[in-house]
Amino acid sequence: MLTRKGGKGIIKNRMKIGIMGGTFDPIHIGHLVAAEEARAVFGLDKVIFVPNYQPPHKPGVPITDPEHRYAMVLLSIYTNPYFEVSRIEIERGGPSYAIDTVREFKKLYPEAEVYFITGADAIAEILSWKEGKEILQLCKFIAVTRPGYDIERVKEKLRPLDDKVEFLKITEINISSTEIRKRVREGKPIKYLVLDTVENYIYKHGLYSGGK
Repeated sequence: MLTRKGGKGIIKNRMKIGIMGGTFDPIHIGHLVAAEEARAVFGLDKVIFVPNYQPPHKPGVPITDPEHRYAMVLLSIYTNPYFEVSRIEIERGGPSYAIDTVREFKKLYPEAEVYFITGADAIAEILSWKEGKEILQLCKFIAVTRPGYDIERVKEKLRPLDDKVEFLKITEINISSTEIRKRVREGKPIKYLVLDTVENYIYKHGLYSGGK
């Protein structure tokens, strides 16, 4: 933890932890770019990727086994010393709610500032999340947007929450996990959309070649 000297001696700077949750089915370069940009801009000491067990907003939708998704995240982040991956939601099982995960990380890092990294579209609906008001008291949010996105519309909607939400505009990378799965099914290349390690893993384990 960094320290600096002030008028009353040494003052400790609080560690900053970024949490990036998601299904990661599969993780792609858009996720990695957003995480690295958030880390650099907000001075995060680490970004922890948290693959969920079951996304609560997709009840009944089939998703890839969490162990495969966890493995692909590992293969994507191992060269970045600032990135980590957590099994918290996988081991908890059931619907993966952000409030439960943030509470667990607050226990693990009681002195740290916690930032939850998500898309601007998701943050616009924050008050509809499970215990949405409570989660805003526990952490700050980094809302990732792309060029051309109507940030002002979201900012107006979240005006009372200005001190809890930071907006981060990143280079537009028009990739989605849905599109990657579709390309695999159709026999189209996914090289450069995901890291080579993930591409090899997908083909080795026959992921996405079925009905999803």
